[in-house]
Amino acid sequence: MSPLGWHWFRLCAGPAAAVLAWWLAGDAMHPAARRTAAVAVLMAVYWLTHALPIPATSLLPLVLFPLLGIQTAGQVAEAYVDSTIFLFVGGFVIALGIERWGLHRRIALHVLALLGSGPRQLTFGFMVATAGMSMWVSNTASTLLMMPIGLALLRSMAASPASGDGRPAAGSDAGPVPLGVPLMLGIAYAASIGGLTTLVGTPTNVQFVRIWRLQFPDAPEVSAGEWMLAAGPIGLALLLAAWWWLTRGIAETTVRRPRSFFRQRLRELGRPSVAEWAMLVVLAATAVLWITRKPLAFGGVRMLGGWAEPLSGWLRSLGMPSERAAHAVDDSTVAMLMALLLFVIPVPVGEARRQRVEGSAADPQDVDTTSRVNCLMDWETAERLPWGVLLLIGGGFALAGAIRTSGLAEWIGEQFAAAVTGWPAWMVVVTVVAVLILLTEITSNVATVSALLPILAVMAVRLNLDPRLIMIPATIATSCAFMLPIATPPNAIVFGTGYVSMRTMATTGLWLNVLGTVIIAVLTFAVVVPVLGIDPGGVPAWAAH
Repeated sequence: MSPLGWHWFRLCAGPAAAVLAWWLAGDAMHPAARRTAAVAVLMAVYWLTHALPIPATSLLPLVLFPLLGIQTAGQVAEAYVDSTIFLFVGGFVIALGIERWGLHRRIALHVLALLGSGPRQLTFGFMVATAGMSMWVSNTASTLLMMPIGLALLRSMAASPASGDGRPAAGSDAGPVPLGVPLMLGIAYAASIGGLTTLVGTPTNVQFVRIWRLQFPDAPEVSAGEWMLAAGPIGLALLLAAWWWLTRGIAETTVRRPRSFFRQRLRELGRPSVAEWAMLVVLAATAVLWITRKPLAFGGVRMLGGWAEPLSGWLRSLGMPSERAAHAVDDSTVAMLMALLLFVIPVPVGEARRQRVEGSAADPQDVDTTSRVNCLMDWETAERLPWGVLLLIGGGFALAGAIRTSGLAEWIGEQFAAAVTGWPAWMVVVTVVAVLILLTEITSNVATVSALLPILAVMAVRLNLDPRLIMIPATIATSCAFMLPIATPPNAIVFGTGYVSMRTMATTGLWLNVLGTVIIAVLTFAVVVPVLGIDPGGVPAWAAH
């Protein structure tokens, strides 16, 4: 097939698949949900085949949802200016600042000198660090903190002769990237896996607690300590499985260097500049503010109070309603605050001139740096933000919102509940986990949990099962979306680096989804059941009522 013919084939395949999905849905589905399913299939086909540029496909909801009567133009547009979008903007600005002043090179060389240069060790170290951080901060924030270090490591490896790292994939599969692909995907997957091990690690776990209390007010509480004991082994098994799968084909000799090589390069960099120290302080302050925004508790014991609580009290004293004051700030507030500070904090003129001469700035032109104040960030550098990735995330949010509001998610849940009636417990758990992992690939995991957990709770009681046997693995499964950039913010972030193509992420994530289904299902009966004292053969009295 000629290139032009292949182009038109891909363009026509999307609408054809959408029409087929609409026809298969039948009259039993609400018309709005039926049309939403068709648009979701269209976007999925275009995202996978690159019939349109990925950011362009992400703009389809702005046109199709209003024209098809799914949502108004204003409702769709709100998804593209969600606060999470600005969390990305702030995080990327900080990452650009780290790169602008060369701090990424220094951090990367320290990591290389500490962990050694074997790709398996490096990937494992990054995954453990990211997962540990994601247990207490959002997976988005964890990825944004680790991504610049990972990129710096890859660039440091590429700068050495015969490093074997290769070039970024730039959205295609041309040429292998021995370390770039597993390292970037490892950071993204570890961020999602780490968050599922604690109640505060991801909003889906918090949503489970809220739905659990509303659905079964007489049920025993699932404490933070119990959740860690139950979900921790699942997270560890998923992390090891992801690391093994990502690094199984890496040739150790392609990127191995002795640690002395990286220590020598550190000495060649000289002492850190004032700008590097300033960027390090900003990075550390961002991490601390993200970690300490909400109270940290373990086993029901509060270990540290969050700074958002006194701030909410101050806002209430100013007359703000309690509900609004409690949610006045989030992680995006911190990200934008620290990003804006970069435009304020000055650096010595000599360092600004040297940074431009070395060409590490976005604008390497010979500018008279004495004619203006030089700060850690300038707009020329900030313009390098990956706007296409931001549109991709916004399109994913828009699609997730339509799936929820149109009733499509609820319809899917009801059909599933009817289909599994009469099945044995282990088969129900496997099916629930598999379906939710696939469903959360195209919709928000929080929206999926919100829509389906109440349905699964009722279904469990009808099947004469303890609701925790279904609801807990279902909640964990929604944190295991590994296939698509739109599935979760960490996936979108690493996709924006150019080291991972859509096809590579989809194929790698598909096999990890299969492994994840098996691991979650097996450890639900091996770990969750004994830790929480669940009887897998009957429904508790508090649930029956």
